[in-house]
Amino acid sequence: MPIKNTFSIHTLGCKLNFSESSDIARQLTASGFTQNDSPAYIIINSCAVTATAEKKGRNLCAKLHREHPDAQIIIIGCYAALRANDIAQWPGVVATFGNEDKMNVVRFIRGEELPDAPTFFSSHSTHDRTRSFLKIQDGCDYHCSYCTVWKARGVSRSDSIAHVLDEIHEIMDEGAKEINITGVNIGDFGRKNGSSFTELVNAIEHENFPVRFRISSIEPNLLTDEIIQIVADSSCFMPHFHIPLQSGCNKILEKMLRRYRRELFAEKVRKIKEKIPEACIALDVIAGFPGETGEDFNDTYQFINSLPISYLHVFTYSKRPGTPAAEMKEQVSPPEKKRRTLALIDLSQKKKQAFYQQHLGETRPTLWEAESKEGLMFGFTDNYLKVKRLYDPSLVNTITPFTITDENIVID
Repeated sequence: MPIKNTFSIHTLGCKLNFSESSDIARQLTASGFTQNDSPAYIIINSCAVTATAEKKGRNLCAKLHREHPDAQIIIIGCYAALRANDIAQWPGVVATFGNEDKMNVVRFIRGEELPDAPTFFSSHSTHDRTRSFLKIQDGCDYHCSYCTVWKARGVSRSDSIAHVLDEIHEIMDEGAKEINITGVNIGDFGRKNGSSFTELVNAIEHENFPVRFRISSIEPNLLTDEIIQIVADSSCFMPHFHIPLQSGCNKILEKMLRRYRRELFAEKVRKIKEKIPEACIALDVIAGFPGETGEDFNDTYQFINSLPISYLHVFTYSKRPGTPAAEMKEQVSPPEKKRRTLALIDLSQKKKQAFYQQHLGETRPTLWEAESKEGLMFGFTDNYLKVKRLYDPSLVNTITPFTITDENIVID
């Protein structure tokens, strides 16, 4: 039998989900609940960005129900927002909460009346007290033809600059040395309440916080020259950018309903490297979008290969029911999508290897994490090079100068 007033929480998907799960766990703990391996309540913070992500959610729920048949399972997040009626039929599931009201799961477990969800709820997570993911924005008003996130997360909405600064102080009090600013479309921050992401970055910079900051994924059309310049001049914002490309072929970008063309993306990369030569630049790309011919894919491959980027996040196109892309003709065959995906992954490894090689011999500020593996510890430099050294507990959650060599780089 499950132990009363106990819970477990399981998170799938993005950093935003991990941030929100962390807040839920903190709220339940403050209410007298404890995390336990034999929980009375099981919370699954779900993802629905791909069919594979949905399958992971279904399989995880079935597995946890088999292991804990008496526990009450609650599904929250994107899958719950899109498939609430289906999920309600799963064995063991007693409630679902989408993204706009997922924080009400705390009130549900406490047996309280459920109020209307707030327009925006803030959250942050910590990773071994070293790094924190701070949610500043939620939802998306971009309706890309392959994506269901705007349906699952709702309209774009933001925190206030003043409250973000308060959250940063709270995170620092918890001991984190690095804060990753995250959201669904962070470049859209403040548009509806009279501010902007550029103003937020400026406000953080002017506070001169004694922690490091990273800007998570930001749309290329919302990455302003001013933001690039702030990062270039900053002592707290790290030289690290994550910019979704999705395709290097303008024909495919148009079919995706993206709000830029590849020339703009190339210009942003050029400006970053001009201002910050050591910057790490990651991009997202989708392989096998409907109508992507072999020539189109080669166009994307060659375009990415020509850019001074550091690595890629590669996604195989996944048909999402209810999206325009799912109804498009000329769907690419699974074997061909796999071939293109593997080609881009190989390109990513080559880009990452070249980026690391560029910085051999340099000494860079490195934040060390708590993980210990085979007597080694791992850290990330300011420009996101992953490195290793002999484990030293006194270095955990500290930032020290570290010289990059062939022997201590880690290329996952």
